Amino acid sequence: MKIKIIFGLLLLLFIDTFGQSKKVYYGVIENEIDLGLGPYVKRVIAEAEKNTADAVIFKINTFGGRVDAATQIKDAILNSKVTTIAFIDKRAISAGALISLACEKIVMVPGASIGATTVVDQSGAKQAEKYQSYMRSEMRSTAEKNGRRTDIAEGMVDETIVIEGLVDSTKLITLTSKEALKYGIADTILSSLNDLLGAFELDNADIISVETYWAEDLLRFINNPIITSLLIMIGLVGFFTEVKTPGWGLPGTAAVIALTIFFGASYILELASIIEIILFAAGVVLILVEIFAMPGFGVFGVLGILFMVASLFMGLIPPLPVISWDDVSFAIIQLASSLIASMLFIFILLKFLPKTSIWNRLILSSNISEKSGYTKSEPGFDHLLGATGTAYTSLRPSGTVIINSKRYDVVTGGEYIDHGSAIRVVQIEGSKVVVEKVD
Repeated sequence: MKIKIIFGLLLLLFIDTFGQSKKVYYGVIENEIDLGLGPYVKRVIAEAEKNTADAVIFKINTFGGRVDAATQIKDAILNSKVTTIAFIDKRAISAGALISLACEKIVMVPGASIGATTVVDQSGAKQAEKYQSYMRSEMRSTAEKNGRRTDIAEGMVDETIVIEGLVDSTKLITLTSKEALKYGIADTILSSLNDLLGAFELDNADIISVETYWAEDLLRFINNPIITSLLIMIGLVGFFTEVKTPGWGLPGTAAVIALTIFFGASYILELASIIEIILFAAGVVLILVEIFAMPGFGVFGVLGILFMVASLFMGLIPPLPVISWDDVSFAIIQLASSLIASMLFIFILLKFLPKTSIWNRLILSSNISEKSGYTKSEPGFDHLLGATGTAYTSLRPSGTVIINSKRYDVVTGGEYIDHGSAIRVVQIEGSKVVVEKVD
C-alpha cells in the first residue's frame, strides 16, 4: 500500500514538472516610442508574472522616441521577475537601444542594428550636455545591470568615446548584428521567432501574444498634442461660459469631462501627479470664491488663474530629470496656442452667437400670449419698470437685487455691477428683468 502511495506521489510530481507546457508572453515594441506604450509594456510583464511565464519576448523595431517614455519602459523591464528577451527585428535605434539593453537577453536578426542614442530635440538638433550626461548614465547603468559592456553603451550616446577597432572619436556607435555579437551587446543572431524559441529551450512553449487594449490605444490618441490642446480649449471655454450663465448646464459638464480626460490621461502616463490635479482644483475654488464671495477682481482671481495655468502647463511636460528645454518650449507653445484659441472662440461666441438661428432655437425669442394657455397665472413684472433698488449679489451679468424689500432675479445689459450698488429697472421682457447701475 505504501509503495502505491509513493509511486502515485512520484507520478504526480513528474506530471507537475514535465507535463505542464511552458508559457511565453510575446509583446511588440515598434514605431515611435511614446508615453502610451508604457502601460502596454507594464501590462505584458504583469500578466507574465501573474501566470508564472517562463519568458517575455519583446519584438523591437523602432527608430526611437521620447526619453521619458523609454525610461518608464526600461524600469518596468528591469523590475520584471520573468526572464525578458529583446528580439530586434531590423533596428533598435535611440530609445529602442535603451529598452533592448534593459532585457536580460538580446537576439538580433541578420542585418539589424542597435545604437545612436544621443538626445535630440524635435528638429533633430543635439541637446545640451546636461541631457546627454543623463542619457549616458542611463545607458551605462542599464548595460551594467545585465553584464554588458558599459563603454559601448555609453559610446552610443557620446561620440567622444573611443572603442578600439570600432569607431573613431567623431562618430556615434551604431552596431550591426555581427558587431553587436562580437562586442558582447547581443547574445546571438537568429532569423526567426522559432529559432529564438529553440535556442532558449522554449520549443514547445505556449506563445501568448498580447495585443494592445482599446484603452491603451485611446491613451496614445489622447496624448497627441492636437487632442490635448482641444481638451484644454473645451475646458477653458466651458468653464468661462458656465461662470457667465446662471445654473449648471452643458458647457460646465463638457469642461469637467474634458479636463478629467486631460488630467486622467496625464496621470496614467506619469506626466501629471496628484499635485497638478490639486493645484487645478484649488485654482477653480479660488475663482469661485472671487466670483461669489468677494466681488470685483483681486488677489483670489489672479491666484486662481495662475494655479490653473500652472497645473495645465505641468500636465504637459515630463517629470525631472528627463525634462528638456525642448519639452518646456513645446509645452509653452502648446499651452499659449490653446489659451489664444480659447479667447478667440469666446470672443466669437459673445459677438456672433446671439445673432444666429441656432441661438434663437435655444432661447425664447418671442412673447407667448395669454390666450395660448402657456403663460403663468402669476402677475408679471411690468410694475417694476423704472423702480430702483440695490444689488444683493454681484451681477455678472445675472444675479439678485432687492426692490421694495423683495428679491428679484435680474440681468444687466452685459456690464458687471458690484453687489451693494444702486440699480434701476430699465426693461421688462416677459419674466426677464433688465437693470442698469445708477450712479
